[in-house]
Amino acid sequence: MAASAAQVCLELRQNKKFFGDRTILRGISFCLEVGEILGLIGPNGAGKTTLFNIISGWQKPAAGSVIFLGQETNTWPPERLSRAGLARTFQSPQIFPEMCALENVLMGAWLRQEHPPLPEAQEEAAYCLSLVGLMDKGQTPVRELPLPQQRLVELARALATRPRLLLLDEIAAGFSQAALNRLAAGLLKLRDQGLTLLLTDHLFTLLEAVTDRVLALDHGEIIAQGPPADLIRHPEVISAYLGTRYCSNANNGGA
Repeated sequence: MAASAAQVCLELRQNKKFFGDRTILRGISFCLEVGEILGLIGPNGAGKTTLFNIISGWQKPAAGSVIFLGQETNTWPPERLSRAGLARTFQSPQIFPEMCALENVLMGAWLRQEHPPLPEAQEEAAYCLSLVGLMDKGQTPVRELPLPQQRLVELARALATRPRLLLLDEIAAGFSQAALNRLAAGLLKLRDQGLTLLLTDHLFTLLEAVTDRVLALDHGEIIAQGPPADLIRHPEVISAYLGTRYCSNANNGGA
C-alpha cells in the first residue's frame, strides 16, 4: 500500500544519470517512509553510490525528481540538504585526518542551521562519539585510528547534524562480527528514536540485521525488492552477483 504524503521521508521519481555514453541509472523510483530502514544492494557498478550522490546533492540527475520531506531537492547543494536534515557517510571516509575524533564530530554540530554554543556542541559531540562506541578515542587524531573506527567517527559526525534521514554507504566494511553487532543494535536504537535510514552493504550482512526492506540494483535498474531474507534467495539477485550459470545451478539443486 502506498504511503501517504505525511509518511514519506524520501521519494525518487524516474531518476536517470549518464556519464558520457554510459547509462548509470535507468529511471529509478522508490519511496522511503519515515522511520523505515531501507537497504540497497547490487554488484560493483550497479549505481548505488551514484544514487547516494544524487540524493545527497553531490551529483544532479539527468532526469527525474528527488523529493525530501515534501520538497523537490534536485538542485539543492549538499550543505542545504544537510541543514534540512539529510546526512551521509562515504565509502572512503571524508574526515579531517589531523584533527582528533572529537573535533571531527564538532564540525557536524556546527553544520546545523543554528550553530550551538561551543560547550553545548562539545557535549553533543562527546555524546555522538559515545553512541558509536568511541568515547575513549575523543582526543586521538583520526589518522591514527584504524579504518573501521574512522568510519564510526564519520557516522558520529553525521549524527551530530541531527539528521532526519541518514545515508550510510558501506559503513560496516572491515568490521569484526562483534563491531557489526554493536553497530546494528545502535542503528535500530536510532530508528526507534525517529531516524530514517538508507544504507548499502556490499556483503549484505548488516542489511539482514537491521533493514525492513531491501532494493536490489543491477545496471542502474531495480531488479527486485522485498524483505532481506527473500532477496538473498531471489534468482535475479543471485544472477546479478554470481552469474546466470550459478543461478541456474542453484535452482536445479546444485552443479
